[in-house]
Amino acid sequence: MNATVPDLEGRRVLVIEDEALVSMFIQDTLADIGCEVIGDASRFDDAMNKARSLSFDVAILDVNLNGQETFSIAHTLVERGLAFMFATGYGANNVPPEFETAPVLQKPFQQKDLEQALRAALP
Repeated sequence: MNATVPDLEGRRVLVIEDEALVSMFIQDTLADIGCEVIGDASRFDDAMNKARSLSFDVAILDVNLNGQETFSIAHTLVERGLAFMFATGYGANNVPPEFETAPVLQKPFQQKDLEQALRAALP
C-alpha cells in the first residue's frame, strides 16, 4: 500500500465510471492516497442523482457513461459549486469549451496522473 498524500488525504470523492475494472482501480487508488470514496455510479440516472444530492469535495466524471455524455452532470456540479474532473480515453478535445478549465484525466492513467488531476480540480 502506498503512503497517503497529505494534501489529498481525507478528501471525499464521487466516482462516476461505467467500466467496472476502471472504477475499482480508481477507488483503490483513491484509498491508497487517503481519499474517501463517498459514492460511485455506473449509470447516468444514478450518477445524476448522486451529483445532485451527495456531499463531496470532488467528482471524477467519465465523459462517456454507457454511451451518454456526462456534461449535464458537470453542469449540475457547477451549479452546486462542486469541483470535478473528467476522465476519458478520447482526450481533452472531446470536452466542450465551457469546461476547458476542468482537468482531464487521460485513460489509461497511473496513480501520479490521478493525484495531479485531483490537485488541479480542487480549490
